[in-house]
Amino acid sequence: MAKWFEEAEKEMSNVIYSRVRLVRNWKEYPFPGKMTREQGAEMTARLNEGLKDIGSLDGCRYAKAELERLADLDRAALTERRVLGRSMSKKKGPASLIVSEDERASIVLNGDDHIRIQVLEAGLNLEGCYKRADRLDDYISERFEYSFDEKYGYLTSYPTNVGTGLRASVVLHLPLLSRKRSFNSLVADMGRFGTAVRGVYGEGGENYGSLYQVSNQKTLGQSEKEIIELVTKAAAELDAQERRLRQEALKQKPLGCQDEVYKSYGVLRYARRLTRKDAMEFLSQIMVGVRDGILKTKEPCSIYRIMLGIQPANLLKLAEKPMEKEELEAARAQFVRAELPEIIES
Repeated sequence: MAKWFEEAEKEMSNVIYSRVRLVRNWKEYPFPGKMTREQGAEMTARLNEGLKDIGSLDGCRYAKAELERLADLDRAALTERRVLGRSMSKKKGPASLIVSEDERASIVLNGDDHIRIQVLEAGLNLEGCYKRADRLDDYISERFEYSFDEKYGYLTSYPTNVGTGLRASVVLHLPLLSRKRSFNSLVADMGRFGTAVRGVYGEGGENYGSLYQVSNQKTLGQSEKEIIELVTKAAAELDAQERRLRQEALKQKPLGCQDEVYKSYGVLRYARRLTRKDAMEFLSQIMVGVRDGILKTKEPCSIYRIMLGIQPANLLKLAEKPMEKEELEAARAQFVRAELPEIIES
């Protein structure tokens, strides 16, 4: 079965994917930070046993993995694909991952909290993500009693998750909007209304590929419905602003827009070495070209799938051998050449 990110992009919006995460804790045990290794192992084993038939809920096939038995490279690759959070890529001690075959749904046991449910969907579909996460949540809560307070809601390891325990996020491609001087002011304004915007890839102040995540800041004092609506509205507004800027650019400087896109395609088609930064920036231009109708591909494609494939751990897994920096850059260029869609010359 194809992974969710391998499917060809159907919508010509700037929204890459939506994600909903729910964190819960089992009332019988202390929070992970207070548990002994023995308690963690016992709890994880009991949770795994209770959830062994979870596939019967939605008809999907789920795989299970003990994180301690996974190689560091496998953990890093899962982190790059957003199946695991960064904290789990380094976690020591007993913990498990239950993940659907298409990687849309996953459950982490004994991570930062006892249970973390995650659902991903391509495009702007937080409501669909939440419905599936809620069904998984109901299935689990029927078998294990959660730590819950009538006043505060679901109790979690981090105070920022107390309440609904819901984190809703949407990742968007914002190459023109993020270049505007007013972008930082826009991000600050959105913060005042309860959403946070941050870059997805990069180091320091850089953000390779112009991908940005918008998510809710609060989980307490708002209902799940209100959080989903808030983040959906914020994402739709960012998408609309990016669309307007791109339409204006195409109208005012059509040749310049085409030139940027075709130059990027030429580099990616023939380059023999690519840094991650360069590959992400050029692929960002290809994404613009495809979504704005500048590039016509012979077959439907997912540029985001290529962006995930060029990340270091996923490249190393594909190569099945360790590589030095120069070898990795050569492998990245080779991967892009192989996966870049063929275009219809206009």
